[in-house]
Amino acid sequence: MSHFLDRLSHFSAPEESFSDGHGLTTGEDRTWEDAYRDRWAHDKIVRSTHGVNCTGSCSWKIYVKGGIVTWETQQTDYPRTRADLPNHEPRGCARGASYSWYLYSANRVKYPMIRARLLTQWRAALAVSKDPVNAWAAIVESDSARSQWVKQRGLGGFVRSTWDEVNQLIAAANVYTAKKWGPDRVIGFSPIPAMSMVSYAAGSRYLSLIGGVCMSFYDWYCDLPPASPQVWGEQTDVPESADWYNSTFIIAWGSNVPQTRTPDAHFFTEVRYKGAKTVAITPDYAEISKLADLWMHPKQGTDAAVAMAMGHVILKEFYFDKRSAYFDDYVRRFTDMPNLVQLEERKLPDGRTVLVPGAYLRASDFNGKLGQANNPEWKTLAIDESDKIVVPNGSIGFRWGAEGRTDVGKWNLEDKEARNDSDVKLKLSLMEESTGGVAADYEIGEVGFPYFGGIDTPNFSANKQGAAIDDILVRKVPVRRIKLGKAGEERYSLIATVFDLTVANYGVARGIEGENAAISYDDDTPYTPAWQEKITGVKRDQIIAVARQFADNADKTKGKSMVIIGAAMNHWYHSDMNYRGIINMLMMCGCIGKSGGGWAHYVGQEKLRPQTGWTALAFALDWVRPPRQMNSTSFFYAHTDQWRYEKLGVEEILSPLADKSKYGGSLIDYNVRAERMGWLPSAPQLQTNSFQVVKDATAAGMDAKDYVVKSLKDGSLKMSCEDPDHPANWPRNMFVWRSNLLGSSGKGHEYFMKHLLGTTHGVQGKDLGVDDAKPAEVQWHKDAPEGKLDLLVTLDFRMSTTCLYSDIVLPTATWYEKNDLNTSDMHPFIHPLSTAVDPAWQAKSDWEIYKGFAKAVSEVSVGHLGVEKDVVLTPIMHDTAGEMAQPYGVRDWKKGECELIPGKTAPQVTVVERDYPNLYKRFTALGPLMDKAGNGGKGIGWNTQTEVGQLGDLNGRVKEEGVTQGMPRIVTDIDATEVVMMLAPETNGHVACKAWEALGKQTGRDHVHLALHREDEKIRFRDIQAQPRKIISSPTWSGLESEKVSYNAGYTNVHEYIPWRTLTGRQQFYQDHPWMRDFGEGFVSYRPPVHLKALHEVEGKKPNGNREIALNFITPHQKWGIHSTYSDNLLMLTLNRGGPVVWLSEDDAKRSGIEDNDWVEVFNINGAIAARAVVSQRVNPGMLLMYHAQEKIVNTPGSQITGVRGGIHNSVTRIVLKPTHMIGGYAQFSYGFNYYGTIGTNRDEFVLVRKMDRVDWLDDEVSDTGAHA
Repeated sequence: MSHFLDRLSHFSAPEESFSDGHGLTTGEDRTWEDAYRDRWAHDKIVRSTHGVNCTGSCSWKIYVKGGIVTWETQQTDYPRTRADLPNHEPRGCARGASYSWYLYSANRVKYPMIRARLLTQWRAALAVSKDPVNAWAAIVESDSARSQWVKQRGLGGFVRSTWDEVNQLIAAANVYTAKKWGPDRVIGFSPIPAMSMVSYAAGSRYLSLIGGVCMSFYDWYCDLPPASPQVWGEQTDVPESADWYNSTFIIAWGSNVPQTRTPDAHFFTEVRYKGAKTVAITPDYAEISKLADLWMHPKQGTDAAVAMAMGHVILKEFYFDKRSAYFDDYVRRFTDMPNLVQLEERKLPDGRTVLVPGAYLRASDFNGKLGQANNPEWKTLAIDESDKIVVPNGSIGFRWGAEGRTDVGKWNLEDKEARNDSDVKLKLSLMEESTGGVAADYEIGEVGFPYFGGIDTPNFSANKQGAAIDDILVRKVPVRRIKLGKAGEERYSLIATVFDLTVANYGVARGIEGENAAISYDDDTPYTPAWQEKITGVKRDQIIAVARQFADNADKTKGKSMVIIGAAMNHWYHSDMNYRGIINMLMMCGCIGKSGGGWAHYVGQEKLRPQTGWTALAFALDWVRPPRQMNSTSFFYAHTDQWRYEKLGVEEILSPLADKSKYGGSLIDYNVRAERMGWLPSAPQLQTNSFQVVKDATAAGMDAKDYVVKSLKDGSLKMSCEDPDHPANWPRNMFVWRSNLLGSSGKGHEYFMKHLLGTTHGVQGKDLGVDDAKPAEVQWHKDAPEGKLDLLVTLDFRMSTTCLYSDIVLPTATWYEKNDLNTSDMHPFIHPLSTAVDPAWQAKSDWEIYKGFAKAVSEVSVGHLGVEKDVVLTPIMHDTAGEMAQPYGVRDWKKGECELIPGKTAPQVTVVERDYPNLYKRFTALGPLMDKAGNGGKGIGWNTQTEVGQLGDLNGRVKEEGVTQGMPRIVTDIDATEVVMMLAPETNGHVACKAWEALGKQTGRDHVHLALHREDEKIRFRDIQAQPRKIISSPTWSGLESEKVSYNAGYTNVHEYIPWRTLTGRQQFYQDHPWMRDFGEGFVSYRPPVHLKALHEVEGKKPNGNREIALNFITPHQKWGIHSTYSDNLLMLTLNRGGPVVWLSEDDAKRSGIEDNDWVEVFNINGAIAARAVVSQRVNPGMLLMYHAQEKIVNTPGSQITGVRGGIHNSVTRIVLKPTHMIGGYAQFSYGFNYYGTIGTNRDEFVLVRKMDRVDWLDDEVSDTGAHA
């Protein structure tokens, strides 16, 4: 009203002139400006960041006024880099700048929510029984009661509850499940701890204390490249982004840097101004393309062919036409190129006899074992320049053994012969002259290599080769016959070097008569530039030029050529070949471990820098060892019953050189064998409750471990993996936190709905039936179960897809409402999340929520569970002496091929103690094992008594009487951060020095100098709130944090002579495990995408009058969200098209009658998606892009195919397992949590796309059957 009066009195307002009438002063009211001024006023600014797995770890200023977050802006006070480098200052993006919208939006989960039908059943049962555990038993054991909430999942019906009520229900369910079925039926999934370490640790600590299972994430996301462990024995150690600036040639291969690495993209643009050449390799015209000097666009899924052709050029020009002295020296010392491989005779189907590469030659192959008493089976051999067989330092056999052994301290990469410590120079090729000009001693052998490039795969071009009879390439290789025994004990073996075999595999001519190799790059023979052109569509001249320039740059700069890779290539079934092809290029050019060079693989916030300090907290290693952990891909493949629909036959992926009689059955059979042989973990582990197993052993008067061995052998005890559909083997309770499992990462989304959750779904295909599925190891049930989970609990700050399908949804604190730790691959700082405001409404931090569960379990367990003995099965682990368990091939105890020896031929068996009434006390105090057993990681350990004492001084000690009295407190989230940073060498200089000293005992070299200058430094939580702090160099990682060099993976291997954690101790071009050889991946080759046969059953079956076209379904990362976060944020929806969209080419749109913004349906036997079309010339014909991750919670109509609401991006995908990812007990092929295991690939999938003839928003009422879910 006053504003209206002001307008009326405008012309009568007092006026006064000044400056001779040039100025005029008026008396009008200016209080309207207060609103504008108040908009930007604030009471305080707090530092925090976003725990969203974008790799940014950007520092943000959070503005608070009146207890409310008003907005956020970029903080710019990171510590400097160096004088010769631009500063990090990660640039925040529009996504991060929109985050505060979530805090007070309608999407915010504000109160504990529970499915009404579950709550009704629970309250009624509790009123009758009074005992919470018995009340849960009453409703979950009643099929009619249980189905009430199970079938309602995803159909709404949430009501508010209280924290006390939901905590009691969840605790009762967990205790009942542990008591009835075993604690390993309680499962938890949360990803990427680096983005909020304490929040992850809250749930994993709770699960580990009760005996539950922590699920892996890196392999499940398909961000884990198995090629990294295969080649290096390390999982995705990568350069920081500042090291891009040290490079002089960068290939961005499948990595859309400005879109997915936004905060650090400035280094990419800045190094171009410095003169670096940049090349982008991506099938679509991605944003990175406009930042590159050259854009190469091979057909999607054919990257290995490009890499093989580039490798061909590099070998020819820099190893034969002109030998690079730098490359030569690098591969002799730091790769397996000089190592010797035994050759085996093999008769081909056409009657020819050829040689095939077998196992590495080892000391144990000689009758006298070359004098090696310690682990001779694991010591690989080479020939030196004087033409003698030598035992070089560094192979895995030197890493492990008893203290005081004669070969201690020889696990290093010094150029030494282990038997006499003499200097040695290894031969790369048998064709090399020996010392003094002595002629080379070799003969020529015909060696067979598998060839997959001629396989007919629908929608991909094959290059059939007349020389590849039965898909086998026979090439000439220099070989030598050597004697393995003394006179009278003669045995002989044919050998070749890895170098000679690699050159032959790549088809590089070297002057051998009839060698079946390329004379010219124009020869259409594997693996020339001309050969790849028919497969990839890339002009051969581009391949030649880029490979030549890349290698020439590396030669001149000593390795400053770099490849930046995203996970795109890893999402193909044969991803290993894509990656190893590129890694081979980098190893050939001496780029790994060189500043400005190497393999820069970025997928998410994988680098949990204070890792060893965090694991103690996260997996309750201070109280119980070992924890239960599971690789998620295998778990979900089994328990969502996707294995019942598997159409990919084992025979389709075997090498043509393999003995096919050894390989039958279905893909799940290989996973079962892997679990049984101790290669992979199991969850659940045994069909019998693990508590009961100990009780049965006691009753039988036997040690529990001996009892398990006996019972597994006689069949009275079964592993759960052999019958995943038996009710005793179902996962029963599941926690999801910090994740949108069902709306983002869940490959085979509709199978989750159908079999794990038991609710409405869009699966179109039928399971194969026992005759077609042909499982040899797994029990087939005629009817697959639907609804295995009794209880699904999700913690989230927003109502995501996973929340909508859960039974209980709990409001967790946002990233501005809790204290936590955050690190990234992209820069070397540790950064805080800080409580700018208290959690809104009834939200709590993850630490407080799980602490509440622990307290409730301590209360409700009384009378049901006390101090319990629990049998835990653990796979043979990487970075332990157990990784040398199985040197002689694949032997299955169940088939009588060997004895069942825990930790050797089967999983390790351990009995641990759980204390349920004291669970809360254990959760909130640092347990005794850190004081008694110490800490460690990656194969080394150190004493932590000093740090335990200092933590007690810092956090305070428990004063209450009981099992934890006197122990350091971990009550608050800040207490938890201090535990991590006190115990980790990366944040405690004293621990770093101890860790380097421990490593030095293995290598025989001094490494303490790498951290000595920071020995007295201890980083505290308040320090990083003031400013992000640079971490301290530690042996957990292979790069250095230094004022002289940017962090680069492999740097300490090359400059400190620390071996890679592989069989040979070197980077490996060759993989000699029998499964790697028999599945055709001993050496790298091109393998086309696999045919998943997902269209035939649905093609044309439900026509709507519009044309259906088949396209390859690709799911890259988007600019409007980070995974699924932000994609429902109003600000980001406004910048995009306001709901799910798919992108297709103009050509494909034209032939299917689709126009831009049309509603389309995307479907196959796995399910269907309803979305709008974006028609774009930047998309290649033949592919359909749907940016990861788009949910169905905003503007998603019904699908005419399924009759329910259109699905998420994973509704048309399905998990497919690969046997080579299951290998274990074999050096670097040994299990480690998020290190190695099966991965959730999805890019081989094809879909049908058609225009929708009508759009149904399903606005009518939903029936009890859930017809409109």
